[in-house]
Amino acid sequence: MALQIESSKAAGPGPRCQEYMSRRAAHVARGVVNGPPVFARHASGATITDLDGREYLDFAGGIGTLNVGHAHPEVVEAVKAQADAYLHTCFNIVMYPGYIELAEALIERVPGDWPKKVMLQSTGAEAIENAIKIARRATGRAAVVAFENAFHGRTFMALSLTAKAPGYKTGFGPLASEVYRAPFPVAYRSRDDAEASGRHAFDRLRRMIESEIGADQVAAVVIEPVQGEGGFHVAPPEFMRSLRDYCTRHGIVLIADEIQSGFCRTGHWFATEHAGVQADLYTLAKSMGGGMPIAAVVGRAELMDAPDLGGLGGTYAGNPLSCAAALATLKVMARDDYAGKARRIGEILEARFARWVREIEIVGDARGVGAMRAVEIVQDKAGAEPASALAARIVQRAYEAGLILVKAGFHGNVLRFLGPLCMSEAELARGLDILEQAIVHVAGEARA
Repeated sequence: MALQIESSKAAGPGPRCQEYMSRRAAHVARGVVNGPPVFARHASGATITDLDGREYLDFAGGIGTLNVGHAHPEVVEAVKAQADAYLHTCFNIVMYPGYIELAEALIERVPGDWPKKVMLQSTGAEAIENAIKIARRATGRAAVVAFENAFHGRTFMALSLTAKAPGYKTGFGPLASEVYRAPFPVAYRSRDDAEASGRHAFDRLRRMIESEIGADQVAAVVIEPVQGEGGFHVAPPEFMRSLRDYCTRHGIVLIADEIQSGFCRTGHWFATEHAGVQADLYTLAKSMGGGMPIAAVVGRAELMDAPDLGGLGGTYAGNPLSCAAALATLKVMARDDYAGKARRIGEILEARFARWVREIEIVGDARGVGAMRAVEIVQDKAGAEPASALAARIVQRAYEAGLILVKAGFHGNVLRFLGPLCMSEAELARGLDILEQAIVHVAGEARA
């Protein structure tokens, strides 16, 4: 298992990054979280170069925002061309073609064999906020059901739907009312298989709704088909189909939060496609813009049209530059088969991660779908106790060797892969070698 990875030049922050770290400490609010002490000077594809000229392979992808890679030339060119024309008019005041063209492109791509409509925003949290508004206005109901381990954003309603208090919710209450929490099927610690965990979770969800709320009072159920921040747990297909059927029978709006899982990450354009499920509303963001801030709610036309005139909008919602970037991104993804790229990357990740589970004592589980995969770091396989400190040491050691990672899970012990789908197999192998060496090293320290 011993690996010999050549020591990277990126052993720690250089003088320019150290200088900006000091300035960041003095002038940026304490609550803004950061990863490693890297300040970018240049980025391309799957590589980031910092202010001191040190290169890093990026397995974080801006937390899943860069499926087409850093500064894709066609995305950059589209933004430049739009900037030469105009930067902003506010779509609510003076409309522009890009907004309409992007809406049409999303309607064509997003699942749903019914008439659809679109509204654009700037962030995923805004998309969630507006999806809940639409669902409540359309149904005349108030209750919203979200799931354990969920992450839907940091604004008021989105934060209320988010399941993690430490670091996200503590001290910000009272939060929105009429939000209820259902179990998400997690096979690892229950020791069930995926089908059984899904069946048990759905039975508990149904009992919770019918005993605590009443199905006729539920406006929406909002679910990540693959949980992101919550630890890359995948909703089993049968669970998704049962949920779809239940929502249909009771007039509940099913909202699929595909902010992180969408746009080819899982090997399909959208993760609900793995279960053959069509949600009523989709919330989209992250990789839709190829690095530019843009988000959307896409869904059934009769639901989208429920709010009164003026009930939806935003000054920067669907900014012209971001619309141009998104249109270019969608074109690149379709032409270059990014779903296929994700499937190939996923095969490589699945094989390597499975070996780590077999051979490395602190790797307790490997899970995910397509190129949205992760490993869970534990104290030992027998107890499966989350090992937050070990995961943090792995991330630090990987950074020192030139690899940027991002953690997930309630305990911060899940190492997730969200690297650009455009990376070469050689780059992927190099990054996985670095990560493996870091895990093996930390596992050795833990045994000592």
